Amino acid sequence: MHPALRPPDELAHGDFEMVVRRLADDLAFGMDVSRFVGSGLEYAQSRPYAPGDPMKSMDWRITARLGKPFVKEYETLKRTGMFLLVDTSASMGVGSTPLTKHDLAIWIAAAVGLVGQRRMSPVAVIGGGERETRVEPSLRRGDLWRALDPLRSASLDEGTRLAERLADIDARASRASMVIAISDLHDPEAIGALRHAALKHDCIALHLLDPAERGRLRAGFYRGQEAETGRIFAGHGHVGWPGEGELASDLARSGVSYLRLQTDQSFLAPLRHFLSFRPSIGGGRG
Repeated sequence: MHPALRPPDELAHGDFEMVVRRLADDLAFGMDVSRFVGSGLEYAQSRPYAPGDPMKSMDWRITARLGKPFVKEYETLKRTGMFLLVDTSASMGVGSTPLTKHDLAIWIAAAVGLVGQRRMSPVAVIGGGERETRVEPSLRRGDLWRALDPLRSASLDEGTRLAERLADIDARASRASMVIAISDLHDPEAIGALRHAALKHDCIALHLLDPAERGRLRAGFYRGQEAETGRIFAGHGHVGWPGEGELASDLARSGVSYLRLQTDQSFLAPLRHFLSFRPSIGGGRG
């Protein structure tokens, strides 16, 4: 479970940002973040200190060795953009646990985005539903908060545009980037769009599931309705929805890194492990 987390739309802006900072600290703790946010700022050389240089750029090792101040210079062209695609469609906002898939997606996107910016990777947060959000990656914290803010509240009548947004990212990103889709993957066209994006970009699919979708409801037979399509279906509380294993294999064969996360379980430890040790197999690597 997520004992410290509440639905993000219940928090004031300052409280939301404070929780995100703590999540980012926990997510990055003990992890080589360069494995999932790209190369960031690459060290180029050290030069003598000049008035106005920031103290955080000091090269203390060379300064101590030579007895006069030196600063580090970095190659800024090595920054890798990160696109966080957050599914905000109707199916994400319904569930059997206090924290819905939509809530979990917002917390994950915010934490990963902040870790990326701290690593000097420009970040864009894009809604995978019908809401328009900022598209250009940015290093500014204010841009991250402004992109997340209109997505914090779930909408139970919002359609999915996940595949469309993936195609748009693929077309607009001039360089190989990291693309992270955070979704329940109910959009039937999303898998093909992820496969296509992986030809150019380093793609990750974070597949969010409610316990009801894995046969973990304390119930017998039930009658349900798909939130986005309105399709009526029958199910059983101990039988999961089909296709999960095939989906993971399909994405892996296409070069998309895949992780399943559940709304009734803590996400920090498995996400940290996944991002630290996943193989670099996407098209954006190399």
